Amino acid sequence: MADTPKPPDMQLQVQMDDEVANGQYSNMALVNHTETEFVLDFLFVQPQQPLARVRSRIITSPRHLKRLLGVLQENLRRHEERFGPILLSEDEGPRH
Repeated sequence: MADTPKPPDMQLQVQMDDEVANGQYSNMALVNHTETEFVLDFLFVQPQQPLARVRSRIITSPRHLKRLLGVLQENLRRHEERFGPILLSEDEGPRH
């Protein structure tokens, strides 16, 4: 079997409009899944308000979610290495 040449690496260019660049604040996330996809809903819950609004929904594959989880864990490790551990307490409210 002959070696096939590897295609040249392509540099990805990312475009972002101003609204997306400003981001969305989220203080709650809901995660649902099927066999083929994960749905991540990011919400903003205001104190003393019974209504939480979904600010963003991301739908992704299980493989991509696993890669994303690894990147998030690595970046959290680096953050705590630099700024100290992030302590979680039981009185932070419900976890969904």
